[in-house]
Amino acid sequence: MFCHQCQETMKNTGCNMKQGMCGKTAEVADLQDLFIWGLKGISVWGVKAKNLGIYDDQVGFFVAKGLFATITNANFDREDFIRDIKQGVAIRDKLKDQFLDAYKQKNGSAFLSPVPECATWMPGNDQDLLAKAASGAGGWLEIADEDERSLKALTLYGLKGMSAYAEHAYQITKSCREIFEFLMEALDALVDDTKSQDELFNLVIKTGEMGVKTMALLDAANTKGYGTPEITQVNIGVGKNPGILVTGHDLVDLEDLLKQTQDQGVDVYTHSEMLPAHYYPKLKQYSHLVGNYGSAWWRQKEDMANFNGPSLFTSNCLVPTKADYKDKLFTTGAVGFDGVPHIPDRKEGGQKDFSAIIAMAKTCAPPQELETGHITGGFGHSQVMALADKVIEAVKSGAIKRFIVMGGCDGRHKTRDYYTQVAKELPMDAVILTAGCAKYKYNKLDMGDIGGIPRVLDAGQCNDSYSLAVIAMELQKAFGLDDINDLPISFDIAWYEQKAVLVLLALLSLGIKGIRLGPTLPGFLSPGIAAALIEKFDIKPITTAKADVAAMMAGN
Repeated sequence: MFCHQCQETMKNTGCNMKQGMCGKTAEVADLQDLFIWGLKGISVWGVKAKNLGIYDDQVGFFVAKGLFATITNANFDREDFIRDIKQGVAIRDKLKDQFLDAYKQKNGSAFLSPVPECATWMPGNDQDLLAKAASGAGGWLEIADEDERSLKALTLYGLKGMSAYAEHAYQITKSCREIFEFLMEALDALVDDTKSQDELFNLVIKTGEMGVKTMALLDAANTKGYGTPEITQVNIGVGKNPGILVTGHDLVDLEDLLKQTQDQGVDVYTHSEMLPAHYYPKLKQYSHLVGNYGSAWWRQKEDMANFNGPSLFTSNCLVPTKADYKDKLFTTGAVGFDGVPHIPDRKEGGQKDFSAIIAMAKTCAPPQELETGHITGGFGHSQVMALADKVIEAVKSGAIKRFIVMGGCDGRHKTRDYYTQVAKELPMDAVILTAGCAKYKYNKLDMGDIGGIPRVLDAGQCNDSYSLAVIAMELQKAFGLDDINDLPISFDIAWYEQKAVLVLLALLSLGIKGIRLGPTLPGFLSPGIAAALIEKFDIKPITTAKADVAAMMAGN
């Protein structure tokens, strides 16, 4: 086992023990590496097939959902990966045969060029498969050059984040061809050991560019499906009925559950990154969507124990547990955990069947009340730009001196209290723009407002970081600036997992410089690549809240 994809990796270098810091076992980590290796094999043939006009949407979706399953805190179930590796081999070989037939028809001769082992390897049985995984096939340690390894890791982790957003968009649009094709193009490139450092660096930036497109696609899909997010006060208290707690990011899953719990005497609550569901008009019309319960993903052990009812994981951020509430957990989509019931994918045109979780909820006590009051959110790009004249006037008058983008992830490390301290240190003429679960470090503070503009503007989930980029670009136009970096905006980003990596790459691809990144720089960056990113994009590590606030307010 060697894994260095998250911010909490051992000593900020990599987990290489029997179990990762996330709780993933060494065996599961190795199986995930082998599965990704297999997805690269599919992609080798997928790129060749594309050149002959062959494309299969289901192959693209399998690659995207597969990458999503390997994201931090998504799927911990060894049996799922054994199944998926086998399925991947079958999909790969079907695609290979399609290509070989088309190639022969076009060229009059068989395709004889060499391909990498991941495009041909065939397990004889489960023991062969497990032995291949244990050998480290597809793992990072196969790449000797640390700068090459670093750039390929930066790309792959960006692709994982992209796949998560694409998977959510696909549930609504059923159309992600450009994204799926890029995933395969990039995975194919990662197998190529002849790529120069410049070519790999360009692939990193292209991943960021495609990340912007993917988040734009998801933004459009969510808006089409559920309406334009509205400024909303979200209840953080509880009702008197038993409830179901929904965490993750998948709005389609939430809608299915809301439809099936209507008039059942069961309330639905959101948790962590599902909070922004309350901002969508179509979802908040359900009166039994009572409110948001608890805090960020890493507090789930106490939140879910106190909730009393069952919890549904619709995407990543599951923390392995042996606690009493484990028998009330359900997973769906890309999420999996040994011994936890998994709700299968919906059939085309249908809904997922949530009857088991609803039946359990009816036997449970109502949630224990943790707090009372409201959280205000719903400041996506449409809402903020509707206030553009007011915002611009506040900036011109000096009422707003600076916007601080503090999006990204929350996490367990005490060092993340830095983001709470930054919020407290900011002067009253500064406004926080946020998206993602990092908001839980300060969204319950009394920050006040500036002329009616709240000092914390929550755009939504981590994927809604796209809204923050749109706001910046629209303000650039409004102020007539040639360079987006001349805006009174500073970026102080918290990262934990691979969706945040994609957000970072997306911002870099838009030309944004001077981003502060914490609580640590990624452990998968070699000294050489870290230095190159710092030189080219002026990425900064965080220091202290007081010093960083002073620097940001000064425009540094």
